[in-house]
Amino acid sequence: MNTKKAKKLLVGAHMSIAGGLYKSIDRAQAVGGTCMQIFTKSNKQWASKRIDPESAQMFKERWKNSTISAVAVHASYLINIGSANHALRIKSIHALIDELQRCDLLGIPHLIVHPGAATNNSPVECINMIAQSINEIFEQFHGHAILVLENTAGQGSAVGTTLEQLAEIYKTIKHKKSIGFCIDTCHAFAAGYDISTQKGYELFWEQFDTLLGIEKLKAIHCNDSKKKVGSRVDRHEDIGKGELGIEPFRLLMNDERFYDIPKICETPKGDDEQAHDARNIEMLKNLVNH
Repeated sequence: MNTKKAKKLLVGAHMSIAGGLYKSIDRAQAVGGTCMQIFTKSNKQWASKRIDPESAQMFKERWKNSTISAVAVHASYLINIGSANHALRIKSIHALIDELQRCDLLGIPHLIVHPGAATNNSPVECINMIAQSINEIFEQFHGHAILVLENTAGQGSAVGTTLEQLAEIYKTIKHKKSIGFCIDTCHAFAAGYDISTQKGYELFWEQFDTLLGIEKLKAIHCNDSKKKVGSRVDRHEDIGKGELGIEPFRLLMNDERFYDIPKICETPKGDDEQAHDARNIEMLKNLVNH
């Protein structure tokens, strides 16, 4: 993060890096963002093309001279550091180290990742494996970027669905300063946290603070949900058009604790990506002081 640009309202969306990493900055500004999230490589492939020094410098220069105050990276969806499959787990560890190194090269402080899935093991075994894998990662990686664990909707065999599961992972991690958390509003709602009301919203963040510590929150994914509370189905919807409705986003945008926490939309892009992102970002901004 550019520290001198911090302490401002941070709202943005996930941006494409098509045509060059630096172009994501232009796209983020074009939709009215003050923060953004990107992939630094294909999110559906293990292989990653090396970021050459010239591309990294172009990205950093464009960022420095922009209105974008914070950038986060989302890790590949293929990664599963909780897998009981030894080969897949080791491959996932190496992939996460590579992604952390790419973050450092670009000066990006946060790498967001889904904790893992219990494909051939129990949730408890998966949680232990995730913590063990993270310990192994930070025995090998000594850079600046930190790993940000995102809550999941509970679809399939995913873990990290409850705050208690995230707390269990965190408890066993040795390098706690290298860990943060990202809360996805759609995932929380689908997992059974009814944050659509003020009471439910306040209770959720009270539990988060008790179990994880509000200071460990590094990003919020602002997504409405196509499915009802407790559905355990991960289907994002435009802000205010889903089962969550406007209220939790109004509460979020006026919560002083989260003013300078990056709030990133991962809402459906539609045929006109720029128009969709701009509309959702504007929707969130308009909720401030309302």
